[in-house]
This record gives sequence, structure tokens and C-alpha cells, in this order.
Amino acid sequence: MKMKKYYASSIPEAMKHVRAELGEDAVILNSKVVVTKKFFGIIKKKSFEVVAGIDSMEPSNVAPTPAALPITTAKKENVRLQEITNAVQAKMHQVQPQNDAPLHEETSISEDLRKEIADLKSLMHSIHKKTIQDQYPDELLPFIEYLRQQELSEELITTIGDELFTHFKEASEINFSQCKMVTKNLLRKELENLPVGGLSYEKKYINVLGPTGVGKTTTIAKMAARAVLEKKKKIGFITTDTYRIAAIEQLKTYAGLLQAPVEIAYNATDFEQAIHRLAHLDLVFIDTAGRNYKEVKYVDDLQRLIKFDEQAESFLVLALTTKEKDMANIVEQFKQLPIEKFIFTKMDETNSIGTMINLMIKYNKGLAYYTNGQEVPEDIEEADLEAVLNLFFQGEEK
Repeated sequence: MKMKKYYASSIPEAMKHVRAELGEDAVILNSKVVVTKKFFGIIKKKSFEVVAGIDSMEPSNVAPTPAALPITTAKKENVRLQEITNAVQAKMHQVQPQNDAPLHEETSISEDLRKEIADLKSLMHSIHKKTIQDQYPDELLPFIEYLRQQELSEELITTIGDELFTHFKEASEINFSQCKMVTKNLLRKELENLPVGGLSYEKKYINVLGPTGVGKTTTIAKMAARAVLEKKKKIGFITTDTYRIAAIEQLKTYAGLLQAPVEIAYNATDFEQAIHRLAHLDLVFIDTAGRNYKEVKYVDDLQRLIKFDEQAESFLVLALTTKEKDMANIVEQFKQLPIEKFIFTKMDETNSIGTMINLMIKYNKGLAYYTNGQEVPEDIEEADLEAVLNLFFQGEEK
């Protein structure tokens, strides 16, 4: 292997020198911050030392086939990605404060390392995007970009891209409709074993959970209205959302329209009494408090207040306008509770539903409903697998 050291003021600058001299197939072997001192240590100058290398390969008499070229390039790019990932992880450890370093120097070092980590992450992103572009034929790239715009996870995009590449590698022509068909079949296999559909009407208590601002109360009203109007069920409500007076009044308004009783539970004793008073009803919808469920204690409080037994089915409500990372954090906090399915709200406020599919697959959870407006009970749809797959490509039809 041919190796060489490079010095530059930043990692991206160093990578420019590496690529210019060693080419696109070079890999990063090591990187570190180098501080040089001048004038007896009064002036300090920081630079980055990058050790890069490239395999010395003998020329081959056999020319690779065009189809093999993208895969070879992709593998080399993946090696580069792994090397950069290792470098990022190493730098993360260096960000920890050093006990023997002066405070002002420690702060300066941490800021420098954080900037270097940001540079490395930016480089990883650019290389990953280039890997996707190099891996597949040009005809597939617009479709791959559509998947990315729909915010499908990169893992799923890679799986779909590989399937499309295999399916169409002998084809003389590739169009969007063909790619769409293959993708729907693949996603169908990923989702078909998950429970999809609304209330079972086999359990009496309907726990509706979720953070503040996702539209839980309105969603409960929509579910309850359908139970009354379509299934002729006798229903009631219990609310534990005693933190917001407006939420209680809103639920009372919906309950009045449906001629259903409402109980307010401030504590576990109130909740038990409410359960007893509503025992004669077919269904009891339980509206929980919208809290910052990044705090574990709120989930623990919920678990102590509400019963999660064989007579109850529980749904986690998430808004599609929320960042996927934040939604994932919420799901993680609720993992200790027996949640059967998701309910996704505010679909009318977004142009992509890839996040919905990502979370269902990642957490092995089904889908009960999705909502697309504020009208009660109209703006709610009971989930259906084929409808969800069609919704994923709805943006392409606009």
C-alpha cells in the first residue's frame, strides 16, 4: 500500500490534496490535530495531519464489465466511509474534558474538535451521496432521489436500490412505473406482517398516548364519533389531561355532541372511580396528558395512573410534521408500554410519509389510523396497507 501524510488547515482541505494526488480510491488511515508553537509558545497554530493510503494494484488484462464498475466503486466508497466513521468516533472521545488542562485551553480544544467532527460528518454525507450515485445506473437515479425526498431511510433506499439494480440490470429501458411496482412489492413484504387497521372493538378501554401538540383529543373525538355513528356503540371518556383546561373543555364539547359522559381523573383513585362509573359502556376512550415524554418520569407516572391490561388496547399518536429523530426518541420512551399501533396525524401538512414507514419497520409496530385535517369525524382514515403504499407515491402524481 502507498501511504502519505498531508497537512492542511481543515479535514476537507486535506481531502482535496489526498484526492488530487492519490485519486478517489484513497482511504483515510489516521487523522489528528497538530498544534505548533512559535515565539516560545506564545503563538499557537493548529493544523490537521491526515495519513492516507491506496492499494498498489497491478494492471489487469481483463477489463471489468460496465455493470461491475459501479459495485466496485461503491465498495471502495464504503471502505472510505468506514474509515471516516472511525475517525469521527475517535474524535468524539477526545471531546471529553481533560482534568489537567487549563479551563480556557480545554474549551478551545473542545471547540476545535467539535468543528473537526462536523467537517468529518459533512464529508461522510457527501461520500455517501456519491456512493449512491456511483452504485446504480443513471436511469435509476431520479427514482432513488424520489425515495430520498419522501424521507425514506437510507437503509431502505439501499435495499430498494439493490433490488431495482438486480431486477433491471438486463433491461434496455427503465421507467418510473416499473420502479414503483418493484418498490411497492418490496415495501409490502416489509409491512405485511404488522397489524394494520383501526379499533378491534374487542377491548373496552382505548388508551391514546402521545406528546403534547400532536392532536390526541381531536383524534379521540374522531375515533369515538365513528364508533357511535358506524358501530352504534355506547361510549364514554376519561381524561387525565388536567394540565390544560382547554383540553378538558374541548373533550367535553365533543362528548356533548355524542351524548357521552366524561370523567376527569386527577390521580389513580379518581381513575379507578371513573372506571367503575363507566363500567356499563361498550367503549371508554382515555385521553392522556400531553407532556414532554423525553422525561422518563412522565412515562412512569402514566404507567402508574392508567391500567394496561388485557381489557385495553393502546395507541401512540405522533405528528408527521415532527422530525423523525424526535419521534424515534418518543417511541423509545414508550417502549416499556404495550403499544399495539401508531396513529399518525397532520398528514395534510406534509408532502412525504417515508417517516411513517420507517418507524413502523424499525419498531415493528402496526398502523391504526392517519388523520388529514381537523374536521370531526371526517378527517381520519382507518389504515389499509394498499392505501398506505399508494399514499407513498401520491407526491409523484401531483
